[in-house]
Amino acid sequence: MTQTFRDSYGRPVTNLRISLTSRCNLSCIYCHAEGEKNPESEMSADEIIAIMEIAAKFGIKSIKFTGGEPLIRPDILKIIRAVPKGIECSITTNGILLAEMAADLKAAGLRRVNVSLDSLNPETYKQITGSDRLGEVLAGIDAALNVGLTPVKLNMVVLLGINDHELDDFLAFVRGNRNLVLQLIELMHFNNCEYHGDLTGVECDLASRSEQILTRRMHHRKKYCLDGAEVEVVRPLHNTEFCAFCNRLRVTSDGKLKPCLLRTDNHVTIRGKKGNELEALFQEAVARREPFFK
Repeated sequence: MTQTFRDSYGRPVTNLRISLTSRCNLSCIYCHAEGEKNPESEMSADEIIAIMEIAAKFGIKSIKFTGGEPLIRPDILKIIRAVPKGIECSITTNGILLAEMAADLKAAGLRRVNVSLDSLNPETYKQITGSDRLGEVLAGIDAALNVGLTPVKLNMVVLLGINDHELDDFLAFVRGNRNLVLQLIELMHFNNCEYHGDLTGVECDLASRSEQILTRRMHHRKKYCLDGAEVEVVRPLHNTEFCAFCNRLRVTSDGKLKPCLLRTDNHVTIRGKKGNELEALFQEAVARREPFFK
């Protein structure tokens, strides 16, 4: 019989975000590496599988695999095949390897993908990522749509003075396709990145143009429906609603449970742990959860 995690603030924990590697085949100017600093060697597939099995016992309903770039792991299909029955799994990828892997990922049991895409302009894309590979990413998005890894969510980190003028281009890109959703992400202050832009004005503009505004359960995130396009806005900075409705626990690539996206001082090491000891460490991590913004 499963039980559901709840922290001391009454927030249920139903989502697990597992970083499979800190390695990546891009060098984005804003990368925060899921908050990992000098990680140790990444977990083996068997260690990750053990974590997922414990998570299933505690009522985790969805797992998202992240990186770095998770598709560079040669055992990625083995990991996806091992996701416990009844748990939905998705992946966040930069999309470079997605075209060649989409069919196999779908067959292994992956439900959907988030693709990082910060510009539709090749030069701007290269400026942000350090690589001229926009064509491969767009091909990966097409492949994901074709095999049914949907909805495909496009993660656009809004960078002041670099891509913030491309919003209408992105709206046109997703318009009319119910299987494409645009996620506008407010840049977090990592690595002294200087391109943070407050998305308050963007949200007000979207709200004024929307035919319908929905509120998602996760983080109380708003979804704006306008002119045949769906847009979500992700704003963790100084956002009490983001924290109040957080249902997520993270696992770093080197085997630490991370109770809060915005903190690095309350991790719980689970590497190599099994059975009752691993269960107890999961409970400890949940007990350490508290809203960063209250």
